[in-house]
Amino acid sequence: MGELEPISVVLTSVGTEQQAVEISEELVARRLATCINIVPCLRSIYRWKGKVCEDSEYLLVIKTRRALFGAVSEAIRELHSYELPEVLEFPVAAAEPNFHAWVVAMATGVPDAEAELESEPSFD
Repeated sequence: MGELEPISVVLTSVGTEQQAVEISEELVARRLATCINIVPCLRSIYRWKGKVCEDSEYLLVIKTRRALFGAVSEAIRELHSYELPEVLEFPVAAAEPNFHAWVVAMATGVPDAEAELESEPSFD
């Protein structure tokens, strides 16, 4: 298998399960992400506007192409309820080749209604 396009994991946290689902579904629908895991029950302690705060949150673990980080970040800021959403990118140094190819194939950055009708590529 030749050199694959770089991929990343992007993290953001949100305050409600509903917002976690809404942002996740929108990023996948826009083809900005291939897959998003929603991790519940985070406990976040942080300083905000001079006070130490503590909240329960949900973590979104977003798999995407590195080239789409700017678009993913912009979409998160557009959809997020926080004044300053956390958006962190971690380049993936290595991934199982078939999974890596799937991330690249699905995260095109171009929403396409017909794409849902296409058959998924086979990575067997």
